[in-house]
Amino acid sequence: MKYKLTNHAQKQIIKRDILVKWIEAALTFPAKIETDTHDPALVHALLPISERGFRVLRVIYNESVDPIAVVTAYFDNTVKDL
Repeated sequence: MKYKLTNHAQKQIIKRDILVKWIEAALTFPAKIETDTHDPALVHALLPISERGFRVLRVIYNESVDPIAVVTAYFDNTVKDL
């Protein structure tokens, strides 16, 4: 899947020590997909990351642009149903 990282996403993945390969894995093979409750153009891809003790990585991206734009990514400690 072709994608680009927004400036915000680039800063956040560095700050949060998130590897680009994890973002790519979440976009390509998500364990779960959710629609954003506030913006219908945004999609949330969730994937447990084994290297981080299976914490769930949430990658939020805008699917209405080409290539898709990753808006942000973070480890979501509230997800329990994967």
